[in-house]
Amino acid sequence: MRYQFISILVNVAIGTLGLLAISCDLIRMKKGYGENDDTRKPIARVDQAYLYLDELIGIVPADASKEDSAARISSYVNSWIRKQLVLLEAAKNIDINEAEVERKVLDYRYSLIGYEFQNFYIKKNLNDSISPSEVQEYYKTHMDNFILKQNIVQCTYIKVPKTAPRISRIKELMYSSKPKDLSELKSYCLSFSAAYQLPDSTWMEFDKLTANSPLAEIPNKIQFLHNYKFYETGDDKFLYFLKIDGYKISDSASPIEFVAEDIKNIILNKRKVELAKKLEDEVYENAVKRKDFEVFNH
Repeated sequence: MRYQFISILVNVAIGTLGLLAISCDLIRMKKGYGENDDTRKPIARVDQAYLYLDELIGIVPADASKEDSAARISSYVNSWIRKQLVLLEAAKNIDINEAEVERKVLDYRYSLIGYEFQNFYIKKNLNDSISPSEVQEYYKTHMDNFILKQNIVQCTYIKVPKTAPRISRIKELMYSSKPKDLSELKSYCLSFSAAYQLPDSTWMEFDKLTANSPLAEIPNKIQFLHNYKFYETGDDKFLYFLKIDGYKISDSASPIEFVAEDIKNIILNKRKVELAKKLEDEVYENAVKRKDFEVFNH
């Protein structure tokens, strides 16, 4: 019986809201509409709780199609009915502390509205410019927080099919510092390699670099990094060339370049936290000056 009741309500809601989707004027209702329950148009009912037409404002975007509007509103009404039924059943089976519920509702309302305002304030006032000296200072002060959890390398790495041309030229190009040779190496990698990392100051995790290659099977990677500056190996289909220009092993201090972006994010997040606190203090202090609130002694 209850399921049939829900089905009827949903069908009525969908029929009524189909008209709502057709008329954009109903979506853009005047602000004052619906303040008196006698003039409000009900859409659905569960026991003594009603869902009114004016409560659907904002659910459908202005540019939504008729079909999308009807689907969105139908989904919302169905969700509202289900939630109201749960509340109704809860009231029958457990004692509800209404005061505690109201406090939680107030906290949730604050969280939603306060969060939006906080984001607006932070976006308006946040200085997102971070100088290299700020990164350096933070790194020095918190160096213990930047201990490597993996081995990292600066290197040249090339994976090519065994059928690629001029393979004998690869090692020579990898060791050359001539601009024309570096340009030739880049062109070669773009044309023939399956994966590559060209020489620059970038630090990379060694395990990620060598994943899905015979290099991933090296039993003692730290010993390998200590002993090899160049390494060449292969499998059934590919050849792998690795030239190591620099490395740092796990449990040592991370190079600042490797964690610079993380540090920038940390600094930005600290600024956001400080702005959020500043906003709360400003709102409170201004309210005190204007005598916007008072606490009564009992």
